[in-house]
Amino acid sequence: MPKFIVERKMPGTGLLTAEELQGAAQVIRQALADMGPEIQWLHSYVTGDRFYCLFLAPDEAAVQEHARYAGFPADRIALVTAVIDPATAEE
Repeated sequence: MPKFIVERKMPGTGLLTAEELQGAAQVIRQALADMGPEIQWLHSYVTGDRFYCLFLAPDEAAVQEHARYAGFPADRIALVTAVIDPATAEE
């Protein structure tokens, strides 16, 4: 299934408490449960003013629909075309 990165601009994100992050995760999970199994949330990275969320989804439209349903912005959605890591450099 295609993998997508979602950039969510949310000022102050890096200052959220553990409880607030838990609440955000619960909202994301509930939206996924309501939408059905065609979209999966893998994990998110939290920075000072953004979330970067990684999803498996059939297409970008499903990711956009999840963002609308959950009430979170989806400022940029990018299809992951490859994954590289240190092992990629090995021959």
